[in-house]
Amino acid sequence: MTYRITKEFHFSASHQLKGLPDTHQCARLHGHNYIAKVELSSDTLNAYGFVRDYAELAPLKQYIDTELDHRHLNDVLGDDMVTAERLAKHLYDWCKTHIPETSAVSISETPKTWAEYRP
Repeated sequence: MTYRITKEFHFSASHQLKGLPDTHQCARLHGHNYIAKVELSSDTLNAYGFVRDYAELAPLKQYIDTELDHRHLNDVLGDDMVTAERLAKHLYDWCKTHIPETSAVSISETPKTWAEYRP
């Protein structure tokens, strides 16, 4: 049996997909109100019955607030093609380093769209 928990984090940022044709709307500088959903998984629970205490995700909130919120993501990630998929991978890598139970990260740019990175 595997236990899973998720937590959402919200931030606003700009990006530009520079490799697209000039006629594509995402080739222009634009922004989103992002939602990042982080999933943690474990086959066992800790002594308190948690996969991990949600309060222990505070460093992720701090990282998002200081490094991503109200930033230009092309500059932050050093990439001309900052897609939701690449942002999900970026956050997954950060989380996996700091929170070993990380199993997936999903990113929403709009209320109807999601991209997920799950190794």
